[in-house]
Amino acid sequence: MMLTLFERMVAYRYLRSPRQEGFISVIAGFSFVGIALGVATLIIVMSVMNGFRQELFGKIVGMRGHLMIQGQKAPLKDAGTIVEFIKPIPGVDTAYPLIERQAILLFHSQARGIVVQGITATDLQQKNLISQNIKHGDLTTFQEDAALIGQRLAEQWHLKVGDCVVMMVPEGTATAFGTLPRQKSFHVQGIFEVGMHDYDKNIIFIPLETAQQLFKLPNQVSQIEIFVSHPETSLHLARMMQKVFEEKWPEQLKTLDWQHSDAQIFHAVQVERNVMFLILTLIIVIAAFNIISSLIMLVKDKTRDIAILRTLGASRGALLRIFLLTGSTIGCMGTLTGVILGLSFSLNIEKIRHFLQGFLGTDLFNAEIYFLSQLPAKVDPKEVILIIFMALGLSFLATLYPSWRAARLDPVEALRF
Repeated sequence: MMLTLFERMVAYRYLRSPRQEGFISVIAGFSFVGIALGVATLIIVMSVMNGFRQELFGKIVGMRGHLMIQGQKAPLKDAGTIVEFIKPIPGVDTAYPLIERQAILLFHSQARGIVVQGITATDLQQKNLISQNIKHGDLTTFQEDAALIGQRLAEQWHLKVGDCVVMMVPEGTATAFGTLPRQKSFHVQGIFEVGMHDYDKNIIFIPLETAQQLFKLPNQVSQIEIFVSHPETSLHLARMMQKVFEEKWPEQLKTLDWQHSDAQIFHAVQVERNVMFLILTLIIVIAAFNIISSLIMLVKDKTRDIAILRTLGASRGALLRIFLLTGSTIGCMGTLTGVILGLSFSLNIEKIRHFLQGFLGTDLFNAEIYFLSQLPAKVDPKEVILIIFMALGLSFLATLYPSWRAARLDPVEALRF
């Protein structure tokens, strides 16, 4: 649609209404602000939801693995053979056995339930989420009575590297006075922080051989964790492995992938993300209705001007384009401003959070409630483009009816009154 210099001049002239038409300018200004805030809010919220999902996925899968192999009815006895069988499978990065059990951790007069993972030092080095996030200590002497604890637990109990904690397990020892729970002392070898509150507070790592002795699992493990190159193929790999296992070890092994073991969490995040997108889109829709109302009032106010333009030779198409350009300019400028605000806020959201927390004196992102210790944000270029096109499309549609009314105005009737 080609616009002449005359049409652009008139359209921009209507955008700068004089003082007596100030009310129309106020409505147009509200339309501009509404679209800008709607676009910015939509970009910020979707970026936070994307970041939250990515961080949640990275932490959960990084701790539990993409695939998990467990025994059907009992712990795995021949874990080494199974691991050697799995490693050559295309798409598998790493696979290692471990023991996961629950226990009670004691330190001075404090006690709490804890999840214990028994794993070798070599395999723990391959668990990047842990080995790359050790804040204090190291893994050089991770053996016998060494333990690796989370940062949140260390902060709560004021633990540091070298402190001694006691672990009590339900697998008891039979005595003349009944079954007594077993316990063992461990020295804190290192402190890790993965950024997820539950993991940093409720998981402790000990050597695999020590865990086997403590939980009475000689030469046995509770599961095998597998990390794959492409997480989206984990379901296919799980089904393929299960078929092979049923032939080689019938009714002994079962394979679980991350999509099934944590399906409820990821499904809830996805549903919330979709609902938030629909709700926040209504802000842009409301702003588009403001464009309609402001243009209708502008057409009503400019009835005499339109009639004069028609008598001077302006075509209906020219008038249609004039008002289309007037309304579309509000939408385009509002969308551009919203994109700049949204991207600026999303890319600096953690700095803004710290500033607001310091200013308001309150915690705006409690790690105990939101699982993560930092507010994540990940800008998806495809979503930003979708939001831009949606805002521009709604703005353009909002200008059609008022522009059509202006083009259909009869100059004779307008001049008569």
